[in-house]
Amino acid sequence: MLTLRLTLESFRFAWDALKSNLLRTILSLLGVTVGIFSIISVFTIVDSLESNIRSSMNFVGDKVIYVEKWPWTFGPDYPWWKYFNRPVPSVREFQALRKQLSANNKGIAIFAAKSGNTLKAGSNSVSDCAVQGVSYDYRVVSSVPLEDGRYFTNQEMASSRPVAIIGATIAENLYPQGGALGREFKMRGLSFVIIGMMEKEGKKLLDTPSNDTNVLVPFDTFVKIFGLSTTGMGGPSPRIGVKGRDEDAGLLDLEYEMRGVMRNLRGLKPRQDDNFALNRPEMIAGQITQLFSVIGVVGGIIGSFAILVGGFGIANIMFVSVRERTNIIGIQKSLGAKNFFILFQFLFEAVCLCLIGGLAGLLLVWLVTLVPQDALPLGMSAGRIILGLLVSVGIGVIAGIVPAIMAANLDPVIAIRAK
Repeated sequence: MLTLRLTLESFRFAWDALKSNLLRTILSLLGVTVGIFSIISVFTIVDSLESNIRSSMNFVGDKVIYVEKWPWTFGPDYPWWKYFNRPVPSVREFQALRKQLSANNKGIAIFAAKSGNTLKAGSNSVSDCAVQGVSYDYRVVSSVPLEDGRYFTNQEMASSRPVAIIGATIAENLYPQGGALGREFKMRGLSFVIIGMMEKEGKKLLDTPSNDTNVLVPFDTFVKIFGLSTTGMGGPSPRIGVKGRDEDAGLLDLEYEMRGVMRNLRGLKPRQDDNFALNRPEMIAGQITQLFSVIGVVGGIIGSFAILVGGFGIANIMFVSVRERTNIIGIQKSLGAKNFFILFQFLFEAVCLCLIGGLAGLLLVWLVTLVPQDALPLGMSAGRIILGLLVSVGIGVIAGIVPAIMAANLDPVIAIRAK
């Protein structure tokens, strides 16, 4: 109870000191405000960039292993000549994987895409559309967010029906008045019936493939129209995606099984290297995380210089405050005030200064996030708010500890005589 009373008394003394020197308090707050604004705004921009880039890459799916010709690795030492002559995945390999893989997966799909297509419906048309041929389990491997209508049936897949699921931008351009479901459009001279429409995604930061200008058709229908390339050159080449199970940590069991089946299908000897790539979205996610970890560290260092300036300002103000109140400190100690009471009094003052400045900096960052941004929407997370407050408290303790110790250790007789 005594400790609580002394703590509250220390807080009251600190608050009175801050109010009695309002101009000095405001000027000292500016350094902390600018520092917290700098460091939290940098982290907020980095977080928003990473979030938007990850959102732009969500078309590759999650917990999926892709069988492809080219591996998802980047850098100056990329040995492209080793991969150039590899065969692309085939329909035969897709069918073999579907039969031979155990229950380690949720679904297997084969798909291929062709961009730059023009769709027509009456007098309306839309160009530069991507047409993607997919097998039945494609919606298991990758997200197909339907806003209206339905997905393909097994019968439509098997009989190569001219049916399609279209994106929101295509629907808006072909049928401005709405009601696209069940109507027809033409592509490459063929008529397709719309059985589903996907949700609108909007513009992505990296301009990655968007469902808004995407058309999904049955895989065999796609092959009849566009054909397939067996070399990956001069035409659409298929990819195979296998969705792993949640209980398979790291998809290690699935990857081991897929590698064995693929090596057997391609007749590779034990000492021969794989002539296929097993790619995962985690490869891209890992590189994104690594990149933004570096950017975050650099941003933190830059922001730290600003917060350091604010800390020096607070420390200077606290030294001045101790000198101005030396007489009062002597009176308090002569009346029985303990050293920790004086210490708390000045520490509270420093921490309060930094907290107020930190809150002002966080408020400025929050106001910036309210500005409409199409290219990069900003959002400040609760974690960054907590970080800003913790940094403010830390700077307050560091800046105020030395002046507080000096004040606590003053001799009361000498302090009372100070002018």
